[in-house]
Amino acid sequence: MELAGWINDFLGWAWERHHNVLSWYIRPLFILPLAYFSYRRSLWGVALTLVALATSMFWFPAPERVDPRVEEFLAFEREWLTGGWTAGKFVTALAVPLILGVLCLAFWRRSLLWGLVVINAIAVTKVAWGVVDGAGSGWVMLGPALLGLAICDAAVLYAARRMRARSPGEPLRVWSHRGR
Repeated sequence: MELAGWINDFLGWAWERHHNVLSWYIRPLFILPLAYFSYRRSLWGVALTLVALATSMFWFPAPERVDPRVEEFLAFEREWLTGGWTAGKFVTALAVPLILGVLCLAFWRRSLLWGLVVINAIAVTKVAWGVVDGAGSGWVMLGPALLGLAICDAAVLYAARRMRARSPGEPLRVWSHRGR
């Protein structure tokens, strides 16, 4: 019984820190090292990035004051996670690791264009889920999602430009689907 109490205490501690929107702003940025390590075909890098992503919700201290819109969305998210699970909810939950796997696959196969498509799909899907399933409360995620999306898109486009500059005689293979 002591372990269950410790787990509940830990989850409560982590959930309080999840209310700090700084974690909302940094979480989309984990796409960059995930893309980089996938492109470099580093399983260790991908694994460490996924661990960092999973733990980033509690890196920052609990805020002194919480925006009521943040509170509303997180109440929805908590209810979604702890409420009854239907087949549809299982499919939605499984979509998260699936889309991250597709992101890794796109960059693993050196397809910058498909990587950009997946990055944009992740941002749009996350906000749409929060808005639709969260009865509008997901709009609070729009700022962090758009900023993260802009940074990620800009970084991938910058990398593509640098790659093109390094090999001016060869066309950049943004549609590549073959490995080395």
